Amino acid sequence: MKSSSLRGRSIALVAFATFLFGWGAARASVISGVCPDGSMFIIKNRADIPCAAAKLVAPDDMPPIKPEYLPRPYGWQRFHREQDPNNPYNLLEGIETQNAYQPPPAPISQQATHSEQPVPSVSGPPQPRARDGSIQVSDQQIADLIQIVQLTQQRAPAKLEIENNGSPSLRLQLAHSRGFETQAKRSWASRGMPATGPVLLFTAEAMAPVVFHPNFTFAQGHTAFHADSEDPKQFGMLVGRPGALEAGTTVLGYVVLPPSVDLAQPVDIYWNDHRLAVTLRP
Repeated sequence: MKSSSLRGRSIALVAFATFLFGWGAARASVISGVCPDGSMFIIKNRADIPCAAAKLVAPDDMPPIKPEYLPRPYGWQRFHREQDPNNPYNLLEGIETQNAYQPPPAPISQQATHSEQPVPSVSGPPQPRARDGSIQVSDQQIADLIQIVQLTQQRAPAKLEIENNGSPSLRLQLAHSRGFETQAKRSWASRGMPATGPVLLFTAEAMAPVVFHPNFTFAQGHTAFHADSEDPKQFGMLVGRPGALEAGTTVLGYVVLPPSVDLAQPVDIYWNDHRLAVTLRP
């Protein structure tokens, strides 16, 4: 009886020791740590550590992941760098082009609200049109599209209010219009350039002199997209142009997203160092 009891205890000890060995081996096969930029890694081989001067930390001792340490789409990082006014490359470009700068077109008044009358046709000199292959729109259509972007914010808000020294300087708004999307796709199809992705409109309204470049990056799931400004099936300006905007100026443009983007689902929109989480077609 005593021998049987000892044998049972021995089997239990062996099983427990095997469990501990396996658990320890599993932990030993995992290398985790933190990079100097705050990003974290969990890998199997030391050669796969993604940065220099990494601090190795046991998995149980990893610090909490804060929002500012979450990865950002490569496109966002690239275009934010290209627009950084402190980047010496950009400073040189500004010196080369400042003498060639031409003022933007006359501002478009578009103080429309849901209760006001529709925005009237834009008067004055002809507004600049998009490049060949893009969409041609009339002044009345421009005013209507600007109003559509404004009114859509009531049911599908996608807006950024940028301040400079505590004062409003720029208002960015994005919206989806089925009517404009249909018009755009018909226009491209008639030129033998079919497009299948959703089409978004955006406006940038300057409340003070400001520099605006529509370097948007869109992210949803595994998709991160930044439009090619030279491809009219991806990006176009309907009125105005990127660059320096005078106070009271509004520019209007469009972006064509990949077909895999579902506007009924949340989309992350990055612009410079700002992020919007929106559902553009709720």
